[in-house]
Amino acid sequence: MKQHFFYTSPAINNTLDRVHQTINDRITIKNPQLHDALQQMASNGGKYLRPAFFLLFANINHQTVDEQEKLIKIASSLEVLHMATLIHDDIIDDSPKRRGTISIQAAFGKDTAVYTGDFLFTIFFDLLVETMTASPYLTRNARIMRKILTGELGQMDNRFDLDQSLLDYYRNVNGKTAAIFSLAAEEGAYFGHADRRTINLAKRIGQNIGISFQILDDILDYSGDERLNKPVLEDLATGVYSLPLLLTLQNHRHELAPLLAKKRQMTIEDMEKVQKIVVTHGGVKQAQEIATKFTQKAQTEIDKVADKHTRKMLKLVANKLLTRVN
Repeated sequence: MKQHFFYTSPAINNTLDRVHQTINDRITIKNPQLHDALQQMASNGGKYLRPAFFLLFANINHQTVDEQEKLIKIASSLEVLHMATLIHDDIIDDSPKRRGTISIQAAFGKDTAVYTGDFLFTIFFDLLVETMTASPYLTRNARIMRKILTGELGQMDNRFDLDQSLLDYYRNVNGKTAAIFSLAAEEGAYFGHADRRTINLAKRIGQNIGISFQILDDILDYSGDERLNKPVLEDLATGVYSLPLLLTLQNHRHELAPLLAKKRQMTIEDMEKVQKIVVTHGGVKQAQEIATKFTQKAQTEIDKVADKHTRKMLKLVANKLLTRVN
């Protein structure tokens, strides 16, 4: 099945089609349940954001055929890693949906979902071994995996915690979301033979875009939009207190605490009351302003990218990605 990406460049879309095909070629397994689960995950409408940032910095069209094949594999590894983490996230959160369709754990059961995520990790490792054996980025990927886990564990430790600080929040976001964006941009520049300045620049761009992306996702949890496949109050129901709520708690804890104290016993009506308090007292607006600051940081760094075409494409993709709640 052909994916439909949202990028304005036919060159990016065509290359991402190759990434999609590479992933499809890899997710073959005899077990029928895992096979069906993998096929569902691979065809459920992912935008391939992380591979896109990798490919933009890798400047793939300027590489040899052999180098292009290597870059396609590395781009595929980033999406496979992301897919695996999504499946495991849904298991932990007991999420019924993912990207507007039934989640793997809801469709096939938690056992099959765990094995599906684990199998994707093996594909991720295979792709790394095939492309990075003599590269420092083999170790870098291992460290990023640890950072992602640390972010997820931090989020788990902070569930239903009214005293969670903004520093805790940013630390968790840096791990569970921004880390892969940052890695994608950084190793794209590295394997695209960029200089050290550009590699560091790419790393910072990816990090700032990743943080802004997560904050905007948090905002959708309180505003909701069926077109974006984001159920309202999804995080709140599982005790994940995201930025709009944390900002509101700073000055309006007395209104929120009695409702949040119910934890998993909160009713839909309770959660709607929390939503109204957060929106009324400006929590969403404040979060939007913070997201804008991180977006502006990314845009400032993008302006420093030397290659004119790469700079132009990064701006187009970043603008489309980071204005999706407007």
